[in-house]
Amino acid sequence: MFKNILLAVDGSEHALKAARLAGELARLTRANLWVVTSYDPIPPYLGEPNLSQIITARTGEAESTFSTAMLEIGEIAGEIHKEVLEGPAAEAILSVVKVREIDLVVMGTRGLGRLAGALLGSQSQKVIAHASCPVLLAR
Repeated sequence: MFKNILLAVDGSEHALKAARLAGELARLTRANLWVVTSYDPIPPYLGEPNLSQIITARTGEAESTFSTAMLEIGEIAGEIHKEVLEGPAAEAILSVVKVREIDLVVMGTRGLGRLAGALLGSQSQKVIAHASCPVLLAR
């Protein structure tokens, strides 16, 4: 049924619940799992050494987010791929859906973003509206 599942994580509680769901689905369907996280673009005008420090900090945050998510996912039969993306979360997720031929997106209803939608997080609303595959939301 599902060959490639995308899990979007940001370290929030909803994302951890999504990781548990994605892991279970991947085990049941023997699917590959793409675990992605995204960050806002870094303004190039910051210059060095600020640019390097921000990149190092974000890389550390991403590894921490991935490590936590991997504990929730557990062992799966398929391959697990991790990607750190730059740009708005919804746009980054939708890009991976297209490029990696994703069959299902699993993500939390609310993340750690600064602004949230009325019922769903604004990023999850955008993914639902524009994804070419099913989207499973965890709350």
